Amino acid sequence: MPFEVYEAGVYLHGTKADLAVGDLLVSGRESNFEAGRVMNYIYFTATLDAAVWGAELASGDGRGRIYVVEPTGEFEDDPNLTDRKFPGNPTQSFRTREPLRIVGELVDWVGHSPEKLEAMRAARDESQRNGTAQIEDGPHCRAASVGGTSSTLARARFALPAGAV
Repeated sequence: MPFEVYEAGVYLHGTKADLAVGDLLVSGRESNFEAGRVMNYIYFTATLDAAVWGAELASGDGRGRIYVVEPTGEFEDDPNLTDRKFPGNPTQSFRTREPLRIVGELVDWVGHSPEKLEAMRAARDESQRNGTAQIEDGPHCRAASVGGTSSTLARARFALPAGAV
């Protein structure tokens, strides 16, 4: 289910970066989706589907990864989705200027079909070519509310480092 919350209170970040538990994701880095653009925010989600898209569409040569993250400060709804495509934030997508701490990694997650992935890449590339792929990455005032139901998704396993509780 695309908009099903992965697990209540758990946030995810999809990328191709090879990171470790305890690392911090910070703003001020180049966008994974728009070459040459420095991002003012870090984006994350409470749904596995959105995290999978992030992992699959991120720039880079590595394999897609989905990290369990913990916000270290305030965050808000992602206006790129909540204002433009999905009013009310059913995708449970958020952004923050504060670092996100990596607390784990999901392993054995299932990606989208090759056909669906290619269609999404083609749509993304077309929107970049025709100039409609603008990311709203400036200040925004709407506060986030987090809710939804807990779910257990088959084949997604949470991996913690040895000795972690």
